[in-house]
Amino acid sequence: MKALLLAAGREGLELARGVGGMAVLLGRLARRLWPPRADRDELVRSLHGMAVQSLPLVVVTALFVGAIMVVQAAPLVRSFGAEGLVGWAAGFGTLREIAPLLTALMISGRVGSNTTAELGTMVITEQIDALRVLAIDPYGFLVLPRFLALVATLFMMTLWADLLALAGAAATSQLLLGVEPASFFAGVTGGLLGFVDVASGLVKSVAFGSAAARRGSVAPSPPPSSPAPRRCSSATTSSASCSHERAPRPRPGRPRHRRAPRAHGGGGALR
Repeated sequence: MKALLLAAGREGLELARGVGGMAVLLGRLARRLWPPRADRDELVRSLHGMAVQSLPLVVVTALFVGAIMVVQAAPLVRSFGAEGLVGWAAGFGTLREIAPLLTALMISGRVGSNTTAELGTMVITEQIDALRVLAIDPYGFLVLPRFLALVATLFMMTLWADLLALAGAAATSQLLLGVEPASFFAGVTGGLLGFVDVASGLVKSVAFGSAAARRGSVAPSPPPSSPAPRRCSSATTSSASCSHERAPRPRPGRPRHRRAPRAHGGGGALR
């Protein structure tokens, strides 16, 4: 019983530490949003790495998502003879749920691991400490540009995924059901789907992007007293990066050189 209580207490502390770290991070980023303190060059570089280089992955995923939605709806549509509603059936699930969810999953996995390796290496090699020594804000220079870039990337990639998924669904419905693309898109825009359905998916993409960006900047496990490589490995598996807080960083194979003691004589010791 005691062991169970101790385990529950540890899990509760870990959860509280993770939630608290994310709340503190959001507060620090909100303070830097106005006046904007994000580094422009770093923001452009992050947008290129997250959005442009993720476009092939989003294209392939979205095309197959649209095709699979039609494949799943085809038997039901045939049984009722309602081929004209296949556009609505594919568009409703794609625009509201599937496209933002799978786009966030693909980009979070790719960008999260990349950010983990990048920021984790900066922590281990003490580049974060070097930025502080140079009076450069690590949050404004490193964290905020990546946060904004990931949110903007998921929003834009969700728009692309919606269009490409509908294109893939239209092509698949023509091959499987003989429904012309004009009839397919007439079912999409015939009044059954509205702006609220599209906006719902876009709002979810912003929420997913902010959640992935927050998780990518705070690693709630393992505890900060553990070595930085272990924290980086744990964060990688959950698409997160190492925490920017200082922690003991043992360096095997590299003995720590101490400064020679000052001589107590007339001349100074050679250092």
